[in-house]
Amino acid sequence: MSSRPHEGDKMPDIAMETPDGGSVKPSDFKGRKLVVFFYPKDNTPGCTTEATDFSAAKAHFETAGCSLLGVSKDSPKKHLNFIAKHGLTVDLATDAEESGLSDVLGIWTEKSMYGRTYMGMVRTTYLVDADGKIARVWDKVKVKGHVEEVLAAAQAL
Repeated sequence: MSSRPHEGDKMPDIAMETPDGGSVKPSDFKGRKLVVFFYPKDNTPGCTTEATDFSAAKAHFETAGCSLLGVSKDSPKKHLNFIAKHGLTVDLATDAEESGLSDVLGIWTEKSMYGRTYMGMVRTTYLVDADGKIARVWDKVKVKGHVEEVLAAAQAL
């Protein structure tokens, strides 16, 4: 998709469902920095590590004036289980709608494994500045050391 937003562009403002049945969108964080980390699936090893790493560093992000939001296509009920099972403190949201935020960002895409193709989330993190502009994008994230790198960028912003 050629219209995919890049650094310097406004973060698309699309509402997603929260585990408690409410909704959240990037503009809800206006005036604060925001890290939105998109991950493939609750309760899988890499995603669990990423979510627990962000949870462990949440106080440091708060000190840097930065909120955290984890996003996948999993249902709000699955998110509640994921939060309870791993003691997560980061906010999670469900981006299940057709043409939702991950679709608009171009990170819900066709993937293939063992010769089978399927739709999946590309692990991607966005750092959004206090004005709602994308300050930094990490594509195809490798989990190890990622949270520290994002925290350093958030602190420098």
